[in-house]
Amino acid sequence: MTAQSNLSLPLYQGDPHPCSYLPGLIAKHEYLFPSRIDPAAYEWLMDQGFRRSGRLIYRPTCEGCRECIPIRVPVDRFQATKSQRRAWRRNQDVQVAVDRPELTDEKWALYQAYLKFQHQKEDDSREDLQQFLYNSSTTTLEMTLSLNGRVIGCGILDECPHSLSSVYFYFDPTEAKRSLGVFSALCEIEACRTAGLKWWYAGFYIRGCDRMNYKSNFGPYELLGPDGAWHEPPQTTEE
Repeated sequence: MTAQSNLSLPLYQGDPHPCSYLPGLIAKHEYLFPSRIDPAAYEWLMDQGFRRSGRLIYRPTCEGCRECIPIRVPVDRFQATKSQRRAWRRNQDVQVAVDRPELTDEKWALYQAYLKFQHQKEDDSREDLQQFLYNSSTTTLEMTLSLNGRVIGCGILDECPHSLSSVYFYFDPTEAKRSLGVFSALCEIEACRTAGLKWWYAGFYIRGCDRMNYKSNFGPYELLGPDGAWHEPPQTTEE
């Protein structure tokens, strides 16, 4: 694959496997394995439907299915809903810091608690987390949420010339009532606004998957169409 940012990499085809998001379906992906990629090139790749996981860059190529749709928010037009504004006010005692990613003992313990609470899993290793989130082939930031000196949430973000791309967020289950996922997304959008960036990329929107369809709550939003262009669909939002 050759991009307008002078990116030239082989494109690998993955094997079919059970879909992680929609039961009963078979998924297939294509992959790029760059050791390092320029943020402008990665932003271009996101506009071709790719996403990053660790050093791996991938996009779905599932036969007969196009449910994984890239979604982004135009920052200058974003309007928080009433419930999102409540989540923002509820967390005004939380300290927000943005720096280079670092997997500390405290964050590893937090992730283990989150994994058990959110996904009923306990089998990931610290090395798995390092590979999944903290190793990156592009320019990456970490947004840390703290309360009274204790880390209660961590978000991984890729920094591009015109956008921030939200990679993953995990949080302290004992603080679930704070709606930290909503708050962190609002913080990321505000970070885009402060930096003068145009878009907040939120990954894939999957209509039939609760883990992925919440992203349409942040609007107005745009979806990447089959024609390779971003389109704003008809949207019904909370007042």
